[in-house]
Amino acid sequence: MPTTHTISVSTPPHSGAFTKETLIHGRPARIDCIRIADQTYSITGGPIANARLEDEWYEDVKDPDAVIAFLNENPEFKPDIVTFWQRLPDLTPKYSFHLEWDHIAAMPTSSYNDWVQHHIKPRVRTSIRKAGKEGVVGRGAAWDDACGRGMTGLFNESPFRQGARFWHYGKDFATVKQQFSRFLHREHLIGAYYKDEMIGFMMLGNAGRFGLTGQILSSITHRDKATNIALVAKAVEVCEQRQLGRLVYLFWTEGSLTEFKRRCGFEKTAVPRYYVPLTLKGKLALSCGVHRGWRTLIPQPMKASLKRLRTAWTARQE
Repeated sequence: MPTTHTISVSTPPHSGAFTKETLIHGRPARIDCIRIADQTYSITGGPIANARLEDEWYEDVKDPDAVIAFLNENPEFKPDIVTFWQRLPDLTPKYSFHLEWDHIAAMPTSSYNDWVQHHIKPRVRTSIRKAGKEGVVGRGAAWDDACGRGMTGLFNESPFRQGARFWHYGKDFATVKQQFSRFLHREHLIGAYYKDEMIGFMMLGNAGRFGLTGQILSSITHRDKATNIALVAKAVEVCEQRQLGRLVYLFWTEGSLTEFKRRCGFEKTAVPRYYVPLTLKGKLALSCGVHRGWRTLIPQPMKASLKRLRTAWTARQE
């Protein structure tokens, strides 16, 4: 799934096409959208045009049949494929469309004590205690200039993160304030502080049925202080307080980040995703297995090798 974050929105019609400014891989871009029955669907570019509910982490498709009928009756708006999924905790397939499974990282958060005692690895419990002893404090943060400057400092600490160029490196304070204020109505900002210095933060989204980790970042200089674990621990507390029964950390992939998720109690969770071809090209793409993009065709061992090469190249640039 491409990463897109809205930073300014045009006023769409009740139903029809319009464009919207977003962030793709941290950079401003414009995407095509369709407004159908008071919900916005974004259209991905490329050889196969896919339409999906723009805020699918936060909303359910109200009426898939009506969406498909609208697009079939309006060929000027028609993408090749419409795709949508069922959100947690609705995991039992209930539609007859072509079904595949997406895997997300999710864990129960009804009780902080239950999370600590039964879901995390002993190493994480040790790290939570260590962060406390080091003086790291996780708490809700107000969206003000001090917070924005703290985030800007973290973004500009290094041009590389996790073996790749960091999307947000080089952004100034004004840009960070503009781009990260877009969804404050549904995000709770959590900061990690050491001696009153922000050394990490998380944007925790409220998706109604679960909490959703947005941007999460910690200081490289203070990497010895288990900052990310302190942020996750605070997110679990917030989810319990807001009666959000689960915390979701986006997708379950392979690599060091997923190992971090596993230690913190996240589990690989399969959610139903549907694909509905609307054109001959869409039908051919679905039958050939290229409807999810060319990256999904790369074997996992090859992906791991390419990632190691990228990490080695990045290390030479630092």
